[in-house]
Amino acid sequence: MAKALGGKLHSKILLGLLLGAALGILANTLLGGRHPLTEWVNHYVAGPLGQVFLRMLFMIVMPLVFASITLGVAGLGDLRRVGRIGGKAVGYFLATTFLAAATGLFFVGVLKPGDAIDAPVKAELMATYAGDASARLASASAGGFGVHTFVNIVTRNPVKSAAEGDMLGVIFFGLVFGAALTLIPAAKAKPLLDLLESLNEAVIAIVGMAMRLAPYGVTALIFGVTSRFGFALLLPLGGYMLVVLGALLFHALVNLSLVLRLLVGIPPALFFSRVRSAVVTAFSTSSSSATLPTALEAAEQGLGVPPKIAGFVLPLGSTMCMNGTAIFEGITAIFLCQVFGVELSLGQMAVVVVMAVITAVGAAGVPGGSIPLLAGIVAMVGVPGEGIAIILGVDRLLDMSRTAVNVYGDLSATAYVARSEKLWDASLVPAGTLAAERA
Repeated sequence: MAKALGGKLHSKILLGLLLGAALGILANTLLGGRHPLTEWVNHYVAGPLGQVFLRMLFMIVMPLVFASITLGVAGLGDLRRVGRIGGKAVGYFLATTFLAAATGLFFVGVLKPGDAIDAPVKAELMATYAGDASARLASASAGGFGVHTFVNIVTRNPVKSAAEGDMLGVIFFGLVFGAALTLIPAAKAKPLLDLLESLNEAVIAIVGMAMRLAPYGVTALIFGVTSRFGFALLLPLGGYMLVVLGALLFHALVNLSLVLRLLVGIPPALFFSRVRSAVVTAFSTSSSSATLPTALEAAEQGLGVPPKIAGFVLPLGSTMCMNGTAIFEGITAIFLCQVFGVELSLGQMAVVVVMAVITAVGAAGVPGGSIPLLAGIVAMVGVPGEGIAIILGVDRLLDMSRTAVNVYGDLSATAYVARSEKLWDASLVPAGTLAAERA
């Protein structure tokens, strides 16, 4: 899977973005966005091709959310016996992921990269792309934020929630279902867990199929928007990328550095020098799962963390501790809202933070694993599905960067749990490791 979604495919996606943008701008400049030939190509060629790609992504959102969330909770084991170490690890994952999502929303809220688009263009975007499904979701989310928001999370009918795109309802059912599996005898839970494992693997395989269509889908979708709007959508992309990369860097260098110094008791520079190999591997592979062997080596040999702590926390963290993914999803959702002129209340932005945290925890630890979940989030806040195409072409660099932050967060969690259990501290970092690396 990691190989299938590797650099070659992402290069094709970037090429598709550039080709679609160039052809769209050329058509817009020479013919105009409303020329009959431009509209014919969009209606009969670019539109259908782009919609097939988008529908494949939306098709797997709900099964992916349910399977990944349920397996994540069930993977903790019997919640009554998960113990102190598991509680500390999960608490750390959720706290740092929430901090990451809040950091991302702060950056995108202050810098507003999507506001570089003129108001008339935003209005035309919504008029062009707000189809029935997106309009229905937008009207559903316009009812305000209050106690009913939390009550409605408890779904009456999980099948209906899945059919209507109610991600919060599906997530809640997945959490409860996963918890229930930990409370029944293991022999009875195993068939369901095996089924969910197979479902999860199958859905991830479908993600691979969808991403193989991405170069063509992105070309078609980007042609559709640039042929109508010219440079209006491309110029803010540079600002969007800088905001995401800046927020990732801030979280790693400021937020996690404070955590390391105050809660772990280790200088951040020393910590990074001992886990650098894992961070570089994460950056190059864009996969938390593929980085796990290197992360275990860095924790045990580079930091000196006891194997029983590293062996428990890091595999759990590779699927649950997604700081970088939460930053990316939160920023992207708000950026696309800004692009399409969708106004969110403070309460709705709080829901975006919660969704970024929960879906980041449920994201598959493989390249492109967060894209279907992101599509679900933006649909919830009323952004048309076509909006995803705007950021797909530049996602490779962002995927590499957010995976590096994910793994860095995993390793910080391992050190935190080990120190809190009084099994490790900074004085136990093996001497000579840095010298050996330099040699």
